[in-house]
This record gives sequence, structure tokens and C-alpha cells, in this order.
Amino acid sequence: MTALPRLTEGVPGCGGAFKLVPEDFEVEELPAYAPGGEGEHLFLWVEKRGRDTREVVRALSKALGVAEGDIGVAGMKDRHAVTRQLLSVPARAEAQLPGFELEGVRVLWARRHGNKLRTGHLKGNRFRLRMRGVRDLGAAREAFSRLGAQGVPNYFGEQRFGRERANADLGKLLILGQRLPKRPDRFERKMYLSAFQSLLFNRALAARLREGTFDRALLGDVLRKEETGGLFVCEAPEVDGPRVAAFEVSPAGPMFGPKMTPSAHGVAEAEAALLAEEGVTLSDFTRGGGETEGTRRPYRVLMGSPEFTPEGEDLVLAFDLPRGAYATEVLAELLKEG
Repeated sequence: MTALPRLTEGVPGCGGAFKLVPEDFEVEELPAYAPGGEGEHLFLWVEKRGRDTREVVRALSKALGVAEGDIGVAGMKDRHAVTRQLLSVPARAEAQLPGFELEGVRVLWARRHGNKLRTGHLKGNRFRLRMRGVRDLGAAREAFSRLGAQGVPNYFGEQRFGRERANADLGKLLILGQRLPKRPDRFERKMYLSAFQSLLFNRALAARLREGTFDRALLGDVLRKEETGGLFVCEAPEVDGPRVAAFEVSPAGPMFGPKMTPSAHGVAEAEAALLAEEGVTLSDFTRGGGETEGTRRPYRVLMGSPEFTPEGEDLVLAFDLPRGAYATEVLAELLKEG
């Protein structure tokens, strides 16, 4: 895939290696709520190394004798990391929990709750990343500081697209009503469709970065309120611009679909041109059904509680990001390798 423009383009790459071992990448979910202590579901706080979330779900299903669909997950987590996250299982399976074993996985605690965990039921994630052999600490500090002040470009990470953007290509075929070489299962279909939407969003964000309007309110922009997530169309940039500068609201780019809040004026023209360039129309996304209804995604996200800690030749970064944002995009801004 073509290298994406970066917010910190003028800052040199800091050098260094990442993810030499799983402990270089630690992720801990920030739950949306704590389990209440009683109910028909059992929340599990799970730590895993070298396993992706789907593997854990499959193993829990087998060990507890419940269907995979009865297991709730708030967010999918990387295999090549140490991660801690919530999962939920039917409370009726609690007696079988001591029999659950999977190498690299530990259940740290289990508590009852009244409802199943659903996708997106989390505030965000806390990341702790170790970069090894950093050559230019000053460049790393400058880039990290700029991201903290202006926000992190909210690109979808490369892992969403598969090799040579294959997932997005397959999603485009589905949107155009064409048959795939191999019939996808439900999970694959959702992944392909989402990858195509994500590819178009990344292109829209890249254009804003190239134009220097990544963190500006444009006439016709859809703006998202940071506090509530509410959306509105910008009709007065001179009024909304200071609110963007104060991080009260942020421009929100297209995740195309029939229910997406429409932009206006020049912003709408640019989004229409993006679709035309790819050879699809907004109505094509109805073929994706509930998977491609459409929404808005902020072009930038705020890093919470950022920490910058040199340790010898290594650099340890820690920060919070809202759900759906990729820590690898922070690293990309520092390393400048892609």
C-alpha cells in the first residue's frame, strides 16, 4: 500500500525496533463499566500472550460447552502482544471455568453481570510500547509531543487490510455485487466490507493531511462532539474553528453507507469524488446490509495520559486511545518507516 502522509512529516524518524517480543506491546482495555456482581452472565478479565481473541473465544467455547456466539467480546486484540481484556460467558458455565486451559492465557478474575458484553462496550485502551535501540530521542520526543498537542491521525492500521490490501479488494467486490473466489463466512464477510470502508476513510484522511486541514473546520464538514459523540454539519467555520482548536469537536470522515450523516458544500464534493475514483456509488453500500450502514469516524483522536520514558537505549511510551484507534499509528509517526 502507498505510504500515508504523516502529521509529523517534518520530524525525522527516530529509528529503533519494535515488537521483538510480545512484552514490547502491552494493551489493557478501559472497560465502559464494571460488572455488577450478579446476573446471568460472567465477565472474565483475561490476560493473553501470543493468542488472538478469536482463539480464546474458540477455546472457551469448547471448555465451557457453550456456543461461540454466546461469548461476548468488547474488542479484538492482537496476537503479537500482551493484552488484558474483558470477555463474557453465560453464568451457567461458571462451574466449568476451572477446566479452561490455553497456553499463554490466564483468567485473572471472574464476576457476574446482568448483560452480555457487546462489541464496542469499552471506553478505549491503555497502551505501553517499548521501542528498542532508539537513535534520535529528540526526534521521538518532538513527534510524540506534537501528537499530544494536535491529536493522532485516526488512520486504520495496516493489519485491517491484509496482505496487499486483499481484504479491502474483496470487500469492494461484495459492495459491487460480485462473487468472491471463495465464499466467506460471516466473520470474513464483515472483515472484508469493513476493510473497504476503512480504505476509503484512510484516503479521505490522507487528503486532509496533505492539504493541512486535518485539524480545521471546513464549510460542510461533519463535526463530532468529543464529549457526547453527537454530529452536526459545519455552516460557520469561523464559529466552529475555535472549538476544533480546543478539541471540543473534531472533523469526522466518511465510513460510507446509506445511514452516514451527509456532509455538504466542498466537503461533500470531495467525498463524492473519492467514491467515483474507486468506481462505486453510495447506494452500492446497501449490498453490505447491516455491515455497511455507514457512520462517521473522527479524523483525529486525543492521547490520554501520555508518558515518554527513556530507559537506556530503549524508549517506553504509554498512553490511552479511544476504542477503534490504533497505537501502531503513533509508532508510525515516530518511526517514519512506511
